[in-house]
Amino acid sequence: MSSVILSKRVFNVNFGNTERCFTSGLYHKLYKNKTSSNQWLYRQNKDPFVKQALKDNYRCRSAYKLIQIDDKYRLLHPGKIVVDCGASPGSWCQVAVQRVNSAGTDPTKPVGKVIGIDLEHILPIEGAHLLSFCDFTQRKTQDEIRQLLNDQKADVILSDMAPKASGMKSFNHQFIIGLCFSVLHFSLDILQLDGSLLCKLWMGSEQERFKSAINRVFRNVNFIKPQSSRTDSAEIFCLAHGFQGIPGKS
Repeated sequence: MSSVILSKRVFNVNFGNTERCFTSGLYHKLYKNKTSSNQWLYRQNKDPFVKQALKDNYRCRSAYKLIQIDDKYRLLHPGKIVVDCGASPGSWCQVAVQRVNSAGTDPTKPVGKVIGIDLEHILPIEGAHLLSFCDFTQRKTQDEIRQLLNDQKADVILSDMAPKASGMKSFNHQFIIGLCFSVLHFSLDILQLDGSLLCKLWMGSEQERFKSAINRVFRNVNFIKPQSSRTDSAEIFCLAHGFQGIPGKS
């Protein structure tokens, strides 16, 4: 049993990347309300990262959040093993594949591994092992992940998950903190010592509780907001380095 107090609640929410993307017809979500839809379309059409994602063939603008974080903090290196929780539509997996060389594109560098999991379907990505319609909190899925890891552990765990917004900020915050705790709990078994974790959350009252828990098992914890994260969004990312394992467990 873990000596770290972690939330064991499992929320019935969409573990996929629910940020509405306008990079292709494959993952295009419209609001039901016409006014909101028009506002969203206008914002998307003006967004430079949406336009750049089209040029760079990324499935979503969120790819640049990971790119900017990795450019600064150097999480992903050739040969590293990455597990992406809530990977749909796949933009973070695309970036991870490129950076850890899991497709073997550069024969002069070590070949890494990328595993993506989501409750929704994820279209194939060369160089990534994708587990669609799977819940990473369930034992069956975790056993599949261990098989793919082949007795190894992950160097980096990623999560860009968010619940579908309800319109109630405090309620949304509670949900996403629950997802963060689920990722943290998952990392206790899957992440290797000195590994890293990057997960999204929304600012709020429960942020300190999560920070306190993650500080117990990682040496360095920072909350960051990349340039591509919209300024009017409460979204931030928790970046934890130096996984130390479960306290008291030899």
